[in-house]
Amino acid sequence: MIRPCQFAFNEETAVNNAFQAPTGDPEVQSKALAEFNRMTELIESHDIDVLVVDDTPTPATPDAIFPNNWVSFHSNGTAILYPMFAPSRRRERKSGVLEKVRDIFKIRHILNLSDFEKQEMFLEGTGSMVLDRVNHLAYACLSRRTNKKVLEEFCRKMSYKPVVFEASDHFGQPIYHTNVMMSIGEKFCVICLDSIRNEQQREMVKKELTRTQKEIIEIDEQQMARFAGNILQVRSRRGDRFIIMSSTAHAAFSPDQLQALERHGKILHSDIPTIELNGGGSARCMIAEIYLPGY
Repeated sequence: MIRPCQFAFNEETAVNNAFQAPTGDPEVQSKALAEFNRMTELIESHDIDVLVVDDTPTPATPDAIFPNNWVSFHSNGTAILYPMFAPSRRRERKSGVLEKVRDIFKIRHILNLSDFEKQEMFLEGTGSMVLDRVNHLAYACLSRRTNKKVLEEFCRKMSYKPVVFEASDHFGQPIYHTNVMMSIGEKFCVICLDSIRNEQQREMVKKELTRTQKEIIEIDEQQMARFAGNILQVRSRRGDRFIIMSSTAHAAFSPDQLQALERHGKILHSDIPTIELNGGGSARCMIAEIYLPGY
């Protein structure tokens, strides 16, 4: 997780992120920092390892709080760097972050996909892809930020199978990141199937989820707009399972849905409205999971 030092509404990303809404609050950085600190304290209080890296003031990176878009870490020792749509977000690929990770984990290989930026092709990490790491499936809804060719290159290099579809909001706009409309845990999937307008694609996604024995917890478009799809299952040091989400998302779930989720882990939720409104991302976006081997 990256502790922000200059969090702000980013006009470059707002052009295709319908979840962003500028608040015009002059205290947006200080409020976002407080929200970040409360969330990390909550996670750490449940014996979950968190590596927090402080962002640097230069170069300016207003969206550094969302590291899962530019980097991912894998159990074979690979770290992947991704091509980013907004020029300001490309500056988030700071070597100091990888150095902090290297202090604790083994990075055997770096797969750098960022050259695709020169061709205006983008794939924004585990925002663009929702990975089923056990079954090596990469679910991805295509958008300006999620290019099929780059996705296929990731899948070829990492031995994943792409599960490609189109999803849109109620205005008909493509959903900018797959991880706002679905989340995959070990044995469950939260997903807004209604956002997949094409019936064949919708059935294809359901078939893959059923084949891999995921319990499907379906959310509607209003719940998706409140970040109910932007959640993440993690484990503590003792192996206990938790599901991390924002308080906005938690309030959006029905009691039956929360009961279904709680079969898969204890729910931890934290209030992060400044981050959600100005950044257009939620709790899952703030976490880049580390699957790297240790020393």
